[in-house]
Amino acid sequence: MMKLKVLLPTEVLINEAASKITAEAENGCFCLLPNHVDFVAGLVPGLLLFESREGEEIFLAVDEGILVKCGLEVLVSVRNAIRGTDLETLKNTVEQEFQSLDEREKMTRGALAKLEASFIRGFLEVGGKP
Repeated sequence: MMKLKVLLPTEVLINEAASKITAEAENGCFCLLPNHVDFVAGLVPGLLLFESREGEEIFLAVDEGILVKCGLEVLVSVRNAIRGTDLETLKNTVEQEFQSLDEREKMTRGALAKLEASFIRGFLEVGGKP
């Protein structure tokens, strides 16, 4: 059994035993088993699948990141990841999450534009005085 840890910037999402891990790198999909050689790969956004100790398949939708296998430990560091036990539910969850991110991004861009405009107005007012 391998020890899989999936690290996000703010938390450890997964810290479990895994008998098999499948992921996707820039040059294609790959599968890791406990006796494979040590390995490093840059991950692309997509699916990471692992088989738990009980034989259950668990899916993760992951953002780009890096995977490092060293001995029996596999560390995955990504910006975003969502866990699911079936692909349909995971697909719906990812779509909702992206929609939420889009709304937050629009709000952030609006706030940034207001801040920028306020800064420019203040700069012009200071520059316009004798």
